[in-house]
Amino acid sequence: MEAITVKVRQSPPGSDVSLPRYMTDNAAGMDVFAAVSDDEVVLPGERKIIPTGIEISLPPGYEAQIRPRSGLALRCGVTILNSPGTIDADYRGEIKIIIINHGTEPFTVQRGDRIAQMVVQPVCRVYWSLSCGLDDTGRGSGGFGHTGA
Repeated sequence: MEAITVKVRQSPPGSDVSLPRYMTDNAAGMDVFAAVSDDEVVLPGERKIIPTGIEISLPPGYEAQIRPRSGLALRCGVTILNSPGTIDADYRGEIKIIIINHGTEPFTVQRGDRIAQMVVQPVCRVYWSLSCGLDDTGRGSGGFGHTGA
């Protein structure tokens, strides 16, 4: 498994909140924690931006993806909008999470709650090559539902 070092800075509102961390030895995503000053209540159907109190400096050629936590989705109906959210290698602002409550009850975000996951991975740069035709495949242009499922 490849390992990289990523610089991280905690902004003053997040200085006592945990840095993102892996909760198990083989976890792909790190849990990300809320750095709210006061409890944030997210009503059913409502969305809010939740601060994390961290800023990161990814090396060129990497991105961080923000993904929902499956437990919050299952238990509370809370998920992440713009998912996965991409944090580019040149972004230096505070990471904030856009959550939405699809559940039937108000959801309260408290300081230090695990609200999302972050996966850091390499990216590639694409260079387009205009062509009059594409390679043939068995699938061809079959799109949504083409396998009957």
